[in-house]
Amino acid sequence: MEIIDNVKDMQLRADEIRSFGKTIAFVPTMGFLHKGHLSLIEKGKKAGDILVLSIFVNPAQFGPNEDFDSYPKNIARDLELAEKQCVDIVFTPDKESLYQKNYQTYVDVNDLPNHLCGLCRPGFFKGVATVVTKLFNIVKPHYAVFGEKDYQQLAVIRQMVKDLDFDIKIIGSPTLREEDGLAMSSRNAYLTKEQRPAALSLYNALVKARDIVKKGEKNASKIINSVSMDIKKYKDTQIDYISICDPYTLEDVDIIEESVVMALAVKVKTTRLIDNMVLTPDLNYI
Repeated sequence: MEIIDNVKDMQLRADEIRSFGKTIAFVPTMGFLHKGHLSLIEKGKKAGDILVLSIFVNPAQFGPNEDFDSYPKNIARDLELAEKQCVDIVFTPDKESLYQKNYQTYVDVNDLPNHLCGLCRPGFFKGVATVVTKLFNIVKPHYAVFGEKDYQQLAVIRQMVKDLDFDIKIIGSPTLREEDGLAMSSRNAYLTKEQRPAALSLYNALVKARDIVKKGEKNASKIINSVSMDIKKYKDTQIDYISICDPYTLEDVDIIEESVVMALAVKVKTTRLIDNMVLTPDLNYI
C-alpha cells in the first residue's frame, strides 16, 4: 500500500496509472474509519483497477462553533484498516497543501444546499463541493464512491459533477447500520452508553414513518409531527430538522403520492447525527 501526502506526487501517480490504461476508483473520507467506510472501499474495489482512499478533515466544511478541532482522528488505525482492505493508495494531504496561503477559490451549488443540512450549516456544502473538486483534480478518478447516509451531500456532488462536466461516475453506497439500527458515523464515538437510546430515536422515527406511509398516510406534516413527538421524549435530543422531501430537488413534499426521502438531523447533547430513508407508499394498500 502506497501512502502519498503530497499533491503533486498524487497527481503524477494518477497520471501514471491512467497511462497504463488502468481505471482509478476513489473513496474520499475524513478518516476515523468504520465499517461504513469499509463498505465504500469494497464498492470502489469492484468499480476500478486501482483504489485510492483519501483521509483529510476538511476545515472548509466546519462552521466556527462546530467540532473541527475535536473531530475524532486515529491515522495509525486508519492506515492499518486500509491495508487490511487492500487499498492501493492512501492520500493524506494536510491543510496547508490543499488550502495554501491566500486561498480564494470556492465551488458553490445554488439550490440543493438551500434545504436540510444546508439551512442549519451555512457554507457547509460550499466547503464540501470545493474540497471534492480539488480532490477530483488531484486523484483524477474514473469512479468516486459516496455513502447514501449523507444524502444531501451525494445529491450536491452529483449535481456538481453534472454541471461542471467532470468525466467521473459517482457511485452511491447504501447506509451501513450497527446491529441496533444506528447509522454508522465517526461521530458515534462521541455518544455515551446513556445517550444511545436517544441516538436510536432517529432510526426508530424513520422506521415508524416508513410503516405509516405504507399503511396509506399521505400527509407529510402528520407524519413529521408524530415522529417529532417520539424524538422529543428523550431529554438529550434537540431536533435540527425533520423533512419529507423530493428525492431529486430536496424540496419539501406536502402530500406523498410517490417515493420521497425522509431526512432528519438531531443533536444528542452536543453530538449532531443525521439519517434518512426512502418512504414508498404501498399502492395496493386499501
